[in-house]
Amino acid sequence: MKRQMQSRSIGRKDKTFLAMLLPIMILFFLFNTLPLLQGFAYSFTNFRGFGSYNFVGLRNYVNLFQDDRIGHSYQFTFLVAIVTTIIVNVISLVLAIGLNSKIRFKSTLRGIYFIPAVLGGLVIGYIFNFFFTYILPAFGQAVGSATLSSSFLSNPQLAWIAVVIVVAWQSIAMNTIIYISGLQTVPQDVYEAGALDGATGWKKFKNLTLPLIMPFVTINMVLCMKNFLMVFDQIMSLTKGGPAQSTESISYLIYNNGLGGGQFGYQSANAVIFFVIIVIISLLQLKFLGSKEEQL
Repeated sequence: MKRQMQSRSIGRKDKTFLAMLLPIMILFFLFNTLPLLQGFAYSFTNFRGFGSYNFVGLRNYVNLFQDDRIGHSYQFTFLVAIVTTIIVNVISLVLAIGLNSKIRFKSTLRGIYFIPAVLGGLVIGYIFNFFFTYILPAFGQAVGSATLSSSFLSNPQLAWIAVVIVVAWQSIAMNTIIYISGLQTVPQDVYEAGALDGATGWKKFKNLTLPLIMPFVTINMVLCMKNFLMVFDQIMSLTKGGPAQSTESISYLIYNNGLGGGQFGYQSANAVIFFVIIVIISLLQLKFLGSKEEQL
């Protein structure tokens, strides 16, 4: 009798979970998986986003490797992603260590540091656009700096720096919170034992803190690289790919030429290649950083 009651209760739970899960799975398939499959199918056509189209086989994929504009967009995107990933993780870790220490108003400071993550990427981009266009040049003229007297956004050699600054400024907040969470998992007994052995300052961080928070370093590094490779909002609000296509990221190029430039099939092939690259990079990061976790 008890077994029958248990089986009935388990059956009811399964039905409840299934009833909750099915709508989410259907929505996920309709708005995520299905468009992904459609985009993959369009990558083998000359579809312009409207009208009729023909099957062209692997022509789009072959042309991608011969397109200088595509190659430059990949170079720019990887440059921004690598530089910003390093900057964000170094600054976030330093801030996390400071905000995790015994200081006054640290809860308030954590809230203040998290504000950039609350604001939208477009909003932040437009604010910094005004800053780089008007405020910074005015300051540069006041101090007599030729470099700062003109807008970074109009300089093909400096525009990427402006993009890095904005992306990093917005991303540091979330990474800092993740590092703080990691630091709070480190037992105080470890530090007390290390202090007895003379572990202070850099030795304390290198030999005690870093090995114990390495899983959080892995999470931040993988998420940063993935998110920065897909940088879009900041490009849209700051430069729109300019000047002279010098800040044209892959995501922006796919959006701009795919939806507005009549290259839907061609940019779908670009999106497929980009997706594969991101997956490979993420897996390589996980494997490399995972091996570092084991060594430490």
